[in-house]
This record gives sequence, C-alpha cells and structure tokens, in this order.
Amino acid sequence: MTPSSSSHAPPARQFSAWHIVLLGLVTGIGPLATDMYLPAFPEVEQDLGGGPGSAQFTLAAWFLGLAFGQFSQGPLSDRFGRRAPLVVGLAIFAVASAGCAVVQDYHLFCLCRFLGAVGGSASAVVPRAIVRDVATGKKGARIMSQLTLVFGVMPVLAPSFGSIVLKFGNWRWIFWVGALYGVLAILGILLTLPDTLARERRIPFSPTRIAARYLVILQEPVFRANALIATFSTFVMFAYLGSAPVLFEQVLHFSSAQFGLFFGVNAAAFILGTQINGKLVHKVAMPALLEGALLWALVIGAVFVVLACIGVAGEHHPILTCALITSITGALGFIGPNATVMSFYHHGHHAGSASAMLGTLQFSIGSLSSVLVGLLPGGSAIPTALGMMAGILGMAVADGMRRFAPPIGAEDD
Repeated sequence: MTPSSSSHAPPARQFSAWHIVLLGLVTGIGPLATDMYLPAFPEVEQDLGGGPGSAQFTLAAWFLGLAFGQFSQGPLSDRFGRRAPLVVGLAIFAVASAGCAVVQDYHLFCLCRFLGAVGGSASAVVPRAIVRDVATGKKGARIMSQLTLVFGVMPVLAPSFGSIVLKFGNWRWIFWVGALYGVLAILGILLTLPDTLARERRIPFSPTRIAARYLVILQEPVFRANALIATFSTFVMFAYLGSAPVLFEQVLHFSSAQFGLFFGVNAAAFILGTQINGKLVHKVAMPALLEGALLWALVIGAVFVVLACIGVAGEHHPILTCALITSITGALGFIGPNATVMSFYHHGHHAGSASAMLGTLQFSIGSLSSVLVGLLPGGSAIPTALGMMAGILGMAVADGMRRFAPPIGAEDD
C-alpha cells in the first residue's frame, strides 16, 4: 500500500453513523434540486413567460453550473480543507435558491439556477473526498455504500416532495424549501462535522498546478480505468432515467401511481445492492465483486436488447421489462461504490481534485445517454435497452483497461 493512499487518513472509527447520514443528506442536494421542481415545469413556463419547453433550459442551466463547479470545488477543498468550501458552496446554493423563489424574469431565474449549481456542486465533490480522507479499501467501500443508501433515496422522493409542496403552495415554495435545506445542511456541518484534511496536507492553489494535477490524475491508470467504470455506471442509470417517462407512460401505459411504485422498487434494488456490497467487501475482494456484478449486467443487458428487438420486452410484457431493468440497476449498486473507492486509491493527497474529476466525467459522459436515447425511435423498449447496454459495454471496456493497470495491493480490513 502506498503512503499516499492511507498513512495520513484519520481512523474510520472516528467517522460516526451520524456523519455518514449527514454527508448522505448533503450529497442528496443535487438530485433534490434537480428533480423536486420537475412537477412544476408547466407552472414555471407560464409564470416566467419563457414559453413552451423553456423549463428544460432552466434544467440545462443547472447542469451547466454543475459541470463548471466540479472543476473548481475539488482544488478548493484540497487547498482550504473540506468544511470551508462545503459551507461556502452550500451558502451560495441557498442564496441562489432563494433567488429562484423571488425573481420574476426568466433569464434571471436561469442565472440563479446556474449559480446555485456552481455552489451546490460542492455537495457532490467534497463528501466523496471526505470518505477518502477517513478510509480506503474495504472500509472506504463500506462507508461509500452506507452514504449511497442515504443518497439513493433522494431521487425517488424528490418529485413526490415537489408534488406535495405544490398542493400547499406554488412552484416558488419548492425553491424556498431548497434554500432551507441548504441552511440546515450548513448548520449540521458547522456543529458536528470535523475537517478531515489536516493543514499540513493541503495543497497550494495555483491554476497551472491545478491543470497539471488534473492531467496527472487522468494519466494515472488505476484512476482512469475505475473512474470510467463508475462513469459508465452513471451512463446506464441516466439512460434508464432519460427514457423512463416515455417507456412507462406511453409504451407500458403505467399510471402515475404505478410509475412511482416501480421507480421506488427500482431505486430500492440499487440501494439493496450497495448495502449487500458493503457487507461482502469484508469477505470478497472489491475487484471480484465489481467484475461479478459487471458480468451479471452484461448478461441481463444482452437479454434485454434481444427481447426488446423481437418485441417480447415492452408493451406486451411490462413485468418482464421491469424485472430486466431492476436486475441491471441492482448490479450497479455493486459497481459504483467499488469503482469509486478504487479510483481514489493513489490520490489520498488530493482526493478533492480526484473526486472533482470523477464527478465531471460522470456528468459529462453520463449525460450523453439522454442524447443517445433521444435519437433512437420511440414507441418500444428498444431505446431503453440499447441505451443501458451502451453504458454496460462502456463499463466492460473500462474494466479491460483496469486489468492492465498496476494492482492496488492488499485492501484494508
């Protein structure tokens, strides 16, 4: 094991269950802010006067801010520690959310969404770096799996939360809720979360050094291979999410209640996978767990594609279609946490930058799945099957790269 990987990491036992819950809730800000106002799209378009389809551009402004913020948050957290950038980022998110709640101009609303995403990106980058600070190997995988349990609930509940808020008020209330969430997260961090990056381990902030650091991280074989595995795992999930409204409402003819039920079941399969993985890492090597889940995803993905192309999976067999999707999603619960932990193995000394690079890769490449699914003809399960299979094949190629990378050594107990 390299000194940079673990010699300065604080003991994982000092990282309590509350800290994991807190970081999970903080990480959940991203999907909460993304999905909670989806039910309010028609009201947003009408109230701000952007016209039909304009709400989609507000979502694009949010995604653009996330992409921009990923690069800055990692180096900032490596320079100033974990707590300060996280608190400042959440403060920007809270203020921008309040701005979204009060502005009357469509373009100002988009600007507030962009700024909120720049600040909110800290909630995606910094918690992963904190996990890398306190543990690596099996301990890191276990903590990452526990964090994912909390984080995984948010995408499921966010649209429902938005619908509940709309029953009591208008769409602006949703952003007031987001602002309050950010304030409460700041209080939780200030009152209970220690800074996990010691001052002597902090890296001077320099644009040239930042660029060089990102280049070094990308060139390191272990990071590159495992980060691409985690990235294409996200691609698979985005392909499912991007095609879900058309598949379940127009092809399978699910009611809103049925769609919500399956959405919850599918998310539960993913969360269950992460928790089983967190238990098994004590007995089975992380690469073995990852490759076993990847093999399962390859087999089920291939079956899904074949059955969708011949018309078996789809409108006439909705339960079979749901079972295939859920089987693949469950496998992702084993792949994501292990690939994330292994990608950081040699980057404990700049885990914030490594986390930022991973997040940028996941967002930029993963979001292409929506383009792929959108280009395929609708009216069947084929776009979903092909989109998810494209991501699975990407994971398989990246896993081949991982096999040629230097071994990471014995994992922590």
